[in-house]
Amino acid sequence: MKRILVIRHGAFGDIVLSFPAMAAIRARHADAEITLLTTKPYAALLGVSPWFDRIDIDTKPEWWNLPGILRLKRQLAGFDMVYDLQTSGRSSRYFTLAGRPPWSGIAQGCAYPDGPTRKTLHTRERLQGQLAAAGIAELPPPDLSWLTKPVPGLPDRYTVLVPGAAPHRPEKRLPAEKFRDIAAALDMPVVVVGTAGEGALARIIGGIDLTGRTDFLELASVLRGATLAIGNDTGPMHLAAALGVPCISLFSAASDPSLTAPRTPDGSWPIVLRSANLQDLPVAQVLASLP
Repeated sequence: MKRILVIRHGAFGDIVLSFPAMAAIRARHADAEITLLTTKPYAALLGVSPWFDRIDIDTKPEWWNLPGILRLKRQLAGFDMVYDLQTSGRSSRYFTLAGRPPWSGIAQGCAYPDGPTRKTLHTRERLQGQLAAAGIAELPPPDLSWLTKPVPGLPDRYTVLVPGAAPHRPEKRLPAEKFRDIAAALDMPVVVVGTAGEGALARIIGGIDLTGRTDFLELASVLRGATLAIGNDTGPMHLAAALGVPCISLFSAASDPSLTAPRTPDGSWPIVLRSANLQDLPVAQVLASLP
């Protein structure tokens, strides 16, 4: 196999959980040209990884957009093997658009279909099972040394706080006032990370505010230098765990950690605290869980 396509769109946490699968695909096809089809927010990040020779942007055209669909068809053409790590209804329809090549995923009639229990599995185990069906038996810890872009001015010892989450999922957020109380109880400075829109949360919490001031590589460097990371169910916590940083991940009833929690490089689990409503999670319980 000379030309391989990997499909993965996002979100960020899902991208991070796919790192072991991406590394395993590269190891299996060491001499092949591997293209990643992804969305624009993750192109630069994955473009500097060692796993892909080419990055293509999927603009996800509407099906009535004939010029867009023809462009997508060209992007999907000519591959000897396709690993659909997105496994959505949309990406499964790409199987036919691509001319039904050898395909790992859930598209009807594909050569390497994933098993029927996939929806009961955590993303990591689901990807592991999917690739096993395609002949890739293991997902070893990936080398993430490329994830670095130094951020000057940080203290020698600090905790990273991640108080945000997807804007349309406020129920996934511990109140900023509780993060402020956690920060006050720690014996080290705190660094607050997130998007620019989460700057108001950082101002409530205090500490070093890096919201909106880091790209993915800089975020990785900030997390890699941390003693601890505490945060909601959101992408940066997945990255912290993947880098081997001790983590406390906070989950409300809005999501199930058995399916979506961050995972460490070897696949083990960080500390996970659950409360049906994060408004009710005591600060004392978070502090009692400090590793």
